[in-house]
Amino acid sequence: MQQPNAQPMADGVLRETASQTAGPYVHIGLALDIAGLPPREQEVWNRMAGDEAQGERIEVVGRVIDGNGDTVRDALLEAWQADANGEYQPRFDLDAPFNSFGRTAATVENDGEWQFLTVKPGAVALANGRQMAPHISLMVFARGINIHLNTRLYFEDEDDANAGCPIFNAIESPTRRQTLLARREEGDNGPRYRFDIRLQGEGETVFFDF
Repeated sequence: MQQPNAQPMADGVLRETASQTAGPYVHIGLALDIAGLPPREQEVWNRMAGDEAQGERIEVVGRVIDGNGDTVRDALLEAWQADANGEYQPRFDLDAPFNSFGRTAATVENDGEWQFLTVKPGAVALANGRQMAPHISLMVFARGINIHLNTRLYFEDEDDANAGCPIFNAIESPTRRQTLLARREEGDNGPRYRFDIRLQGEGETVFFDF
C-alpha cells in the first residue's frame, strides 16, 4: 500500500507502508454479523460454494491457538483456493456457483471455532508441468499480529498428490509438514476437515513468507 506523500527510493520503488496490528476492531469492518452490526447487502463471507458448484462439498473448521495453548477468539481468516477443477476464479460474484475467495472469523458462541463452506479444490497445474496438491491458502489476522500470517491447508487423504507437490515438499521436516494437514471427519452435513492453526510453541504451524 502506498503511504500518503510517500517518496520513491532511488530505484523508483515506493516504500512499504508500516504494518500495524489488525485488532481488536477488525470485525467491525470485515465481520459485521460477529461484531453485532447490520450486514451489508453484498458481503464476503464463509460460504464459498453454492448449491450449483461442481465438486465435493466440504466444511472446513478449526481454531487459532496461541503459544500458551489458548484459543484466539477474535481471529479473522481469509481463504483463497482453486475450484474442483484446479482453476482459480479471479472475479468475485455472490451469484456465482463458486468463489475462490472467502472470509471467516472465530466466534465466542462456537468456542473460538471458525468455518468455511466450500468444495474440495483440485490439483493446480504449474507451468513446468508439475502440480500443486489440492490446498487452501489461509491468511490469519488477529490482535498482536503485526503482519498477517500466511499458511496453507493440505488434505490428509491426498497422499499421492501431497507426495508430488513441490511446495508441500519444500518443507524439509516431515514432522513440520504434518502441521499443514487437515484431518477428515464426518460432519453433520457431510465431509468435514479440521485444521487448527498454532501460532507459537510445540506443533507451531508452518507459515510462508509470501
